Amino acid sequence: MRVLVVGGTGFVGQHLVLRLLEGGHTPLVLSRSARSLPQGAVHIPGDITREVPALEGVEAAIYLAGIIRERGQTFRQVHVEGVENLLRGLRQAGVTRVLHMSALGARRGTGSRYYETKAEGEELVRDSGLSYAIFRPSLIFGPGDEFFGQVLRGLVCGPWPFLPLIGDGSFPFRPVYVGDVAEAFAGALERGLEGTFDLVGPKEYTFRELLQLCQEVLGRRKPFLSIPLFLMDWTLPFLSLLPFAPITRDQYLMLKEGSTAPFPEALKDLLPAPRTLEEVLPAYLRC
Repeated sequence: MRVLVVGGTGFVGQHLVLRLLEGGHTPLVLSRSARSLPQGAVHIPGDITREVPALEGVEAAIYLAGIIRERGQTFRQVHVEGVENLLRGLRQAGVTRVLHMSALGARRGTGSRYYETKAEGEELVRDSGLSYAIFRPSLIFGPGDEFFGQVLRGLVCGPWPFLPLIGDGSFPFRPVYVGDVAEAFAGALERGLEGTFDLVGPKEYTFRELLQLCQEVLGRRKPFLSIPLFLMDWTLPFLSLLPFAPITRDQYLMLKEGSTAPFPEALKDLLPAPRTLEEVLPAYLRC
């Protein structure tokens, strides 16, 4: 198939584009830059948040675009307006199939602009009248990821003699490997899978356990220093004003909520052996 991929130069997008090429498809990557595109992928210059793309000849579309911090673009522009423009372009071109990446925990009323705009994007896809599959991943890990490869690695390898722990660190997560995320999208495209699916890995961890696992992989031994939630609640509005705040309000709300769900029965044929953190982290986590 000729498949439009929005966000194809990002972390998940690069893995998915390679998987599509391996499956014999032609990925048409809509992005402002052609960086990181492998041979066989077709670059379509454009900004989905600003324009409705011309999609003649496209047979299906995958929307992966997303941001975790508002730097230059807002959550609404990327998670809502971009989806609106894509759906408008699909209807104009007569394309009937769309796959969309949301986030585990996306829903209205959370107080998190990230989650609420992701939920709004989901609603647009469901109400579009098109055939759709929506995936809602937990934390995504793999070479090049931001959470494990940058945030947690930075905490463990930093110069301070302790590891800051928000509250007691009991917030639950079920991280999913980026290769499994790419396989879920490609498999759903090829099999015509429809519906909304939580996308998680095979094991659940607390935030404290994730930090400890990173310490073990990196060969470090630092004691935890618990930061009470009431202190975080009080200081976060001031921290968030900093241009390079270590944690934003949205990230704090999402961290406290955690990100976990049972592994969906409907995906067991697509992902019969999802990979664990213990298998993958040692291959790319270094101080």
